[in-house]
Order: sequence, then structure tokens, then C-alpha cells
Amino acid sequence: MSRNLLSLSLTATLMGGTAFADAPSVAVDIAPVHSLVARVMDGVGTPDLIVQSGASPHEYSLRPSEASALQNADLVFWVGEDLSPWLEDAIENLAPDASVTELLEADETLKLEFREGALFEAHDHGDEDDHDDHDEDHDDHDEDHDDHDDHAEADGHEGHNHGAHDPHAWLSPNNASAWLNVIAAQLSAADPENAGTYYANATAGRAEIEAMMAEVNATLEPVRGGKFVVFHDAYQYFETDFDFAASGAISIGDASDPSPARIAEVQARVAEEGIACVLSEPQFNAGLVATVLDGSEAKTGVIDPLGSELEVGADLYPQLISNIATVLSECLE
Repeated sequence: MSRNLLSLSLTATLMGGTAFADAPSVAVDIAPVHSLVARVMDGVGTPDLIVQSGASPHEYSLRPSEASALQNADLVFWVGEDLSPWLEDAIENLAPDASVTELLEADETLKLEFREGALFEAHDHGDEDDHDDHDEDHDDHDEDHDDHDDHAEADGHEGHNHGAHDPHAWLSPNNASAWLNVIAAQLSAADPENAGTYYANATAGRAEIEAMMAEVNATLEPVRGGKFVVFHDAYQYFETDFDFAASGAISIGDASDPSPARIAEVQARVAEEGIACVLSEPQFNAGLVATVLDGSEAKTGVIDPLGSELEVGADLYPQLISNIATVLSECLE
């Protein structure tokens, strides 16, 4: 290599390294949200993932590298305490000076309340489309849940450690699309020199999600109205966005172990009402699904709300939603 070419190569390497080093250090809780942040940061930097793929975010022990990522973070994006209550203390202790964005609390986020029962009835979420008024519509929420502990005891639990809202909000592509702009705004505030890139990436990401939603609706259309049961109640945001309601869940949304009474209730519905599909998840006990399937002709499939089998990065999110639709469609055929 000539001296001039060597000099040009060295200069390009140094410039590239400097640009990357100047990017904010960003830590993200779960792979689907990490994918959205990575999409917005494309060409500027790469965020760190805290909860590794394949692990449940409801309970998790930080590894040293993950704790270090939090310590070094200028910005932290996470769904919120309702999904991973253990992470709140870790953020406060390890990243006290970081800019922290709790996406479930963003004004743009559609939030749905937890469903406590094992069996669901189709219902309309239309009143919840107005995000600004959503919390006002539920001023009586705490009062409505005064009997929550009694319900938990009746279901065989000593109580559930979840908050008011179902935290699996990333499974709404409409939420994900809104979050891209929230992420771009936070990154731009911390790194104004790259604001144009962040917002351009967010715009492109929103277009990709819109196209993916059209494809998912086309995938689901032939089996729309089919009856299915999920392993844990994590999918009502997906159900709402695509108008495709589940008939029940073996476990509630915080993924705590279901009581024998709840399992029997779901098993009876599967056997008696012609449920065509019972879906399991890679993070949880497949034996419970086998119990529910016993005595029925229902098919089964595996869906993953976290995309544990997918490559971590900007492409994970649209693949995740598409994969859920594909498995559901194949299971209901």
C-alpha cells in the first residue's frame, strides 16, 4: 500500500472511530425495544442490551457486563417498572446521572389494563385510542382493583407483583411507531449534532412498521376469527392492533405460575369450545401447555414476545411481529 493510501486509510479509520466514540452510550432493557433504539441510532452508534434474549424480563439477575453498560450509560430506555420491577433499583444505583426514558409512561403510549381472568371475551378498545385521555378514563382504577388480592387468593396465588397496566406494550406496532419518535427526541436532546440522522431514521422506521402491519393483516385475514389460547397474557396489544382476540391465557401477564384451578378453567374451554390453537413460549414451562391440550384436538405452536431466536439489532422488531402472525396463522389453519 502506498504511503498516500495508508494515510487516507488511517485518517478514515480515525474519523470513523471518533464519530462512533462521540455517540451517546445507551442502555436498553429488552431486545424488541433495543431494536427500535438501534433503528434510530443507525449510522451513529449501537445501544447495549441489558436483558439478554431468551431470558424473562419479569425476573433477571444482571451480569457484570450488563451492570457496566448501565454504569456507562448516558441514556437508558426501558419499558418500565410494571415489566421489570427489579430494574428500577439497578438504574437508580448504577445510572444515577443518565437520562432515563420509561416508555410505558410516555404520553404517546397506549396503555391497557391487566386482564386477571383466565378466559377473555372479545371487547372494543376504541375508547383507549385517545392516549391523552386514557388515564382520565381510569381515574377509578385503584378503586376498581381493591379486590385484587382477594382475586389472587381465589386463583391460588398470594398476590401478584404487577402494576396497574399490562407492560407488554411493545407488541403494539402503533406504540412502537410512536416510540421511535420518543427515542429520536431523547437522543437528539443528548446529541444535537446527530439529530437529523435520528429523526430521519425514526421516519424510515415508522414506514417500515406500517408496511409490516399491512403484511401481518394479510397473513391473519384467512384465519381471522379463529380461537386460540396463549401461554401468558402478553399479547393483548397485538390483539388490539390487529383486531384478533385471544380466548384466554394459561398464566396472567406477570408470568407467575398459574393455579391448578386456572389451568383447569382454560383446559375446559379448550376442550368444550373448539379452541383450535394453544400457543406456548420458549421462556416458560411447556408442560403446562401439554396439560391444557390433553383431551382436545387443538394444535400448538411457539410464539416469542421477545424474539429470542432472532438476531439482536434494528431488524428484530418487524421480524418479531411478523413471526407471531405467521405462527398464529399456521396454528389456526
